[in-house]
Amino acid sequence: MPTLHHSPIGDRVYRILTTACAASIPTLLLVLSVAIGIAAWPAVRTFGWEFVTTSEWDAVRGVFGVAPAIFGTLLSSALALVIAAPLAMAAAIVTAELAPIWLRHVLDLLLDLLAAIPSVLYGLWGLFVMVPWLRESVMPFLAEDLRLGDTPLFSGPAYGPSMLAAGLLLAIMVLPYIAAVMREVLAAVPDAQREAALALGATRWEVIRYAVLPYARSGIIGGVILGLGRALGETMAVTMVIGNRHEFSTSLFAHGYTLASLIANEFAEATADLHLSALMAAGAALLAVTLVVNAIARWLVWRVRHQGAS
Repeated sequence: MPTLHHSPIGDRVYRILTTACAASIPTLLLVLSVAIGIAAWPAVRTFGWEFVTTSEWDAVRGVFGVAPAIFGTLLSSALALVIAAPLAMAAAIVTAELAPIWLRHVLDLLLDLLAAIPSVLYGLWGLFVMVPWLRESVMPFLAEDLRLGDTPLFSGPAYGPSMLAAGLLLAIMVLPYIAAVMREVLAAVPDAQREAALALGATRWEVIRYAVLPYARSGIIGGVILGLGRALGETMAVTMVIGNRHEFSTSLFAHGYTLASLIANEFAEATADLHLSALMAAGAALLAVTLVVNAIARWLVWRVRHQGAS
């Protein structure tokens, strides 16, 4: 086998270019982290850990704390995944396993179109269509007809713009991404898996449940991770429907805030150096939350693969 030294010049150039492109990804992440860290350092030095543990945000007095925004970011993303993941799984199973060929193409096209819609259009639809529907129909139904208004999760007045609206809109936005990944993962399962289960007398659903889904488990978790990353960083659509109130609340009917919407709302109006630094520190917190959550998710994928191999 020829070594790299004796290989054609084209192979060496190709290897150098691909290595450089691969190295550029962690390099960009490092440069981004350093730039945000430098800009956020004045706020970090001034407030320390209180910046991420306190809830007061007062630009006039120069007091900043992003704990409610971190809470809102995690809660809205978790709510979106709780809603979107089962729907995406059902859509992926239908398009990959159950639907006829002509219907699969139609459903795939519709899912791809949902992913291609700009987020600001989702926000406008959520503000003028979904929020009034939640305020007039869904929230009264949950609070009064189902008598959930006395529970902390559904207490308080039904304003419309709320954490529930943000979570539902995020679920609609991340659903096509999760479903697309799950669909491709299920389609990549070897037909031998299905044929072996059918040969043993399994029904169509048993084939999917016991032969296909376990084989594709790590890829399914990967699709959920992709949706989680999309939900954590969404800005404009969430800003339009979440209510933008910097406070803690256990009720899904209450207004909320996310790190991304906090930055989008205040960055253009921030004039004081400490205010700008606090917003950059909020960006650093969002980057840290995203990295930590994705690291945990990647560890789960590795663990699932390791258990499957053993």
